Amino acid sequence: MGKLLFKNWEQVKCKNFYRRGNRVKENSLSNTKQLLLVDDDPNLILLVQDYLEFQGYTVITATNGLEALSLLEKNIPDLIICDIMMPEMDGYTVVEQIRQNPRINWIPVLVLSAKGQTQERIKGLNTGANVYMVKPFEPEELVAVVESSLKQAERFIERGTPEPKPIRKTYTTIELTRAERKVIHLLAQGMANREIAKNLKVSQRTIETHVSNMLSKTRLHNRTELARWAMDNRIA
Repeated sequence: MGKLLFKNWEQVKCKNFYRRGNRVKENSLSNTKQLLLVDDDPNLILLVQDYLEFQGYTVITATNGLEALSLLEKNIPDLIICDIMMPEMDGYTVVEQIRQNPRINWIPVLVLSAKGQTQERIKGLNTGANVYMVKPFEPEELVAVVESSLKQAERFIERGTPEPKPIRKTYTTIELTRAERKVIHLLAQGMANREIAKNLKVSQRTIETHVSNMLSKTRLHNRTELARWAMDNRIA
């Protein structure tokens, strides 16, 4: 099942083989953040847990939504990674329960799903997820999203303000070029800049420029907010 999660499966297996022998040394040098990983696939849990722990994180796990909520009664992690399709309680319900609990509703939630349809992404984001990642993806991308989400959460905590709710405002005065519309459509499907560049047969630098221009036009802060804005306004 891990093959369905990461794109470079063979590369990940080789890296993890090396990591298992160095995990203690690596973790001893880090001031770790605690992550809660929720998934019903034990092989996937092992793979992702191994990868994240090598990056310096402490990872606790749950095999379904009910177990996750039970863990959250005693543990308050810095971030939650949750699969969508699970028995007992699916990921959407888990996110809803978290957002309704004032004690833990500030925790960033990253959801994973093999469903990349626009409707599914909108549902995940509107339910309260901070990030909706479509499988398969690069393992480095997962780490980058985790780090970005943690830094964003820290900024809001330092300011003493709650994390913003999903963006639903329609910006009627914003005009995107034809090229920008093509880029944002693929971005909303979960593609990385290099994938978009390959799909549109242009350079990655060109895609980065388009994304930067759209962030400036919309006054948004990152790719996740831009994708959410595009879906909420039926641009993607």
